[in-house]
Amino acid sequence: MTILFRASALSAIMTDGKGKDELSVGAKTYVTKLAKEMVYGYDERISNKYMDKGIRVEDESINLYNAVKLTSYAKNTERRVNAWITGEADIVATHKIIDIKSSWCLTTFPVTADQGEDKGYEWQLRAYMMLWDKPYAEIAYCLVSTPDDLIGWEAPSLHKVDHINRELRLTLVPYERDLVLEEKIKIKVEAARLYYELMVREIANQHTF
Repeated sequence: MTILFRASALSAIMTDGKGKDELSVGAKTYVTKLAKEMVYGYDERISNKYMDKGIRVEDESINLYNAVKLTSYAKNTERRVNAWITGEADIVATHKIIDIKSSWCLTTFPVTADQGEDKGYEWQLRAYMMLWDKPYAEIAYCLVSTPDDLIGWEAPSLHKVDHINRELRLTLVPYERDLVLEEKIKIKVEAARLYYELMVREIANQHTF
């Protein structure tokens, strides 16, 4: 079965290797992890309080976006696949993809687009533009109140933000589709697939007694 790379994890293989090697050391480490998961039959899904908040307040963040932008977008539930990648975008609009990122608290919320630039998120959005054939995409950083049970020992004043003007709680980072970078995605995925197959064989060979 040919491996597909998730849009949310695509950045793990997109860093450049040294010399003629298509994959960086970090990319090889990630692909080796995938090979191990396949051979041993498990799927490591990382969970923490930041991710938990993102899941639990996603609808509230979408509502914040709609209130500020005067839109009526709903959460997308379609997962798309092409020959290289797979992904499920948060919001699919007519001309763009919108990816909702719910910030943990006031101190982690990016207040300018420059602060919100992130290569990992960028590759995720480029994957979505590729999958849905959209010319534009944007990260929407949303600041909404954190559920009480997740705050822990942190100051509630950093997490209870409903009193703040809603326009101040939305920061957008726009991206434009780039077909050259999409070709790079294809090249990296093909290289990662070859290394994945190599590591699956290597694991098997080293455990044949």
